[in-house]
Amino acid sequence: MAIGVVMHTFDVQLADLDRGVYDDLTLRLAQHPAETAAFMVTRLLAYCLEYAEGIAFSEGVAATNEPAVLVRDATGAQTAWIEVGAPDAERLHYGSKLTGHVAVYTHRDPARVLPQWAGKKIHDAENIALTSFDPGFVDAVADAIERRNTVTLSVTEGQLYLDVNGTSLTSTLHRHPIA
Repeated sequence: MAIGVVMHTFDVQLADLDRGVYDDLTLRLAQHPAETAAFMVTRLLAYCLEYAEGIAFSEGVAATNEPAVLVRDATGAQTAWIEVGAPDAERLHYGSKLTGHVAVYTHRDPARVLPQWAGKKIHDAENIALTSFDPGFVDAVADAIERRNTVTLSVTEGQLYLDVNGTSLTSTLHRHPIA
């Protein structure tokens, strides 16, 4: 592990009523010195909102050919490519050709992220969506994060309800088609 990496532990109670996913998770996230708290929080949210059997965090900044979060089936084949932030069109194209499902979660202003993909070649772009959160939501979550965290995350009718260490927050899940 690199010097300056901060380990965070999250005990998560997940209830995604929209997808019928319910589970208790214990997640360990390594925050690289170059990674902002907002990016780390978005990785956590992407993991929870895409939670499925075989999901895992990649090795982060060291994994240049993998997304921030991925899903593998029992054979080890990647079935979902989940990016965080503002990946370039080439990464989305590659991930879409490799897997059956691509998703992007961002902590940034979607009005600044979406134009970078306009007119670019992205395989199956009509089936890829950018998910963003209400302004200030990710920063508020980042402010509530400690080294050890208790999280309750619920999703119903596109609304995200989150409790982090006793701080309750809500956000609409904004889905933006990229094509």
